[in-house]
Amino acid sequence: MYLEHVNLVVTDMDAMLDFYRAVFPHWRVRDEGHGEWYGKPRKWVHFGDDENYLALSDHGEGENRDLKGHYVGLAHFAYVVDNLDAVVARLNKEGYAIAKHGAIEPFRKNVYFVDPAGFEVEFVEYLSDIPAERNLNRDAQQSVERQQNGGV
Repeated sequence: MYLEHVNLVVTDMDAMLDFYRAVFPHWRVRDEGHGEWYGKPRKWVHFGDDENYLALSDHGEGENRDLKGHYVGLAHFAYVVDNLDAVVARLNKEGYAIAKHGAIEPFRKNVYFVDPAGFEVEFVEYLSDIPAERNLNRDAQQSVERQQNGGV
């Protein structure tokens, strides 16, 4: 099983495509069209590669949820990338700044950006192929270290 796509409702399709083209230069518009969503006309685009894509629909109204708040909704979604520095450089070149840095972890590095629609997007590069290391967080790591040191 894998996640094929995420469907995001936006107000500015072109700005979203510019952002995600900077992230994934190999992605393309796979399909596009017009339709209706619960009585409202919309344009939709599938932007991705042969395996994964973002479905973007341009019929959005209002603002995205406050990312610093605690309302129910999407907090962020994440992409695993092979070269985090290259992704950051491409986004910086296009004028996008890092919204926040991830925690310092021994086996991964990550950053967060906010896309033009206000969705927080995490990009993570794993520095290990060992699942136990990739999934280790600081609290778990400290617990393992305490156990290795005789429970101190």
